[in-house]
Amino acid sequence: MADVLTFTDSGIYCPAGDFYIDPWRPVPRALITHGHADHARGGMGRYLSTDGAAPVIRHRLGEIDLATIRYGETRRIGEAEVSFHPAGHVPGSAQIRVEVKGQVWVVSGDYKVVSDGLSEPFEPIPCHAFITECTFGLPVFKWTAPERLAADLNAWWAAAAGQGRFALIGAYSLGKAQRVMAAADASIGPILTHGAVENVTEVLRAQGLPLPATIRVTPELDLKAHPGALVVAPPAALSAPWARRFSPASAPATTGFASGWMALRGVRRRRAADRGFVMSDHADWAGLNDAIRATGAERIFVTHGYTSPFRRWLEEEGYDAHVVSTEYAGEGETEEEEA
Repeated sequence: MADVLTFTDSGIYCPAGDFYIDPWRPVPRALITHGHADHARGGMGRYLSTDGAAPVIRHRLGEIDLATIRYGETRRIGEAEVSFHPAGHVPGSAQIRVEVKGQVWVVSGDYKVVSDGLSEPFEPIPCHAFITECTFGLPVFKWTAPERLAADLNAWWAAAAGQGRFALIGAYSLGKAQRVMAAADASIGPILTHGAVENVTEVLRAQGLPLPATIRVTPELDLKAHPGALVVAPPAALSAPWARRFSPASAPATTGFASGWMALRGVRRRRAADRGFVMSDHADWAGLNDAIRATGAERIFVTHGYTSPFRRWLEEEGYDAHVVSTEYAGEGETEEEEA
């Protein structure tokens, strides 16, 4: 029997349904797992995503032909049965299940198995073949428990506020930025946001996500009226001129980054940050292995991350494992942002 999904120069393709999943080149029909820029790209003829992911996708891509689907709803596309299931990555993110003639393949997109209180919790989907990311596919990657993260974040912020300093934290605009806000103790002070963060936060807040009040940083904002604030910005903004206004000579800001890469000392040194918070919207080593086992799949395709060592590990564990080349970025150290 032919494979349910194939791997092409344009993306992951389903011949039976004549559609692509998270394609990176323009195609007639695209099924999209979530709104990050490496998975949701412009130029497609028609799009399909979850109803929870659609507002951010529309915000980022503008006027597109986008239809939506609920989690667990089955839709027939050509000769394929398709359904979307929670991935736990960011709000509205999905794994995509594709069944053709009794064979079930699942494309994970990006995922994490530990609930963050904002994203719909990851749901293991039984399948014959599982296409998995392995952004953090080495044993060194082990995430800090959410309760500990919140305590560490608030202690760092409170110490800065007590000295009359701003606490600047770099976090991706979709996902980690909102997790930082949700974990922050608003009694410490106000939360200021970079425009790219605030734009996405407004979209998610309108969907009903329980996010605290924030203040958009504009050229007109009087920073003296917000001493000791927590400032949430995209990682790249912390090394840009934008961040300098928060560091007067009398009270320079303290800086931190929220990223899975903070588990590596070399990355922390390159960032030259005062604090690194080990926080990711991707699965860590244990999470990847738990998720794969839970699917019951025998064939595993690994993509974007530590693909070669992770494939070798899976083969040692008895899986029929393969590396797939894609143009997904995983959790890079930079991010495409819109102002």
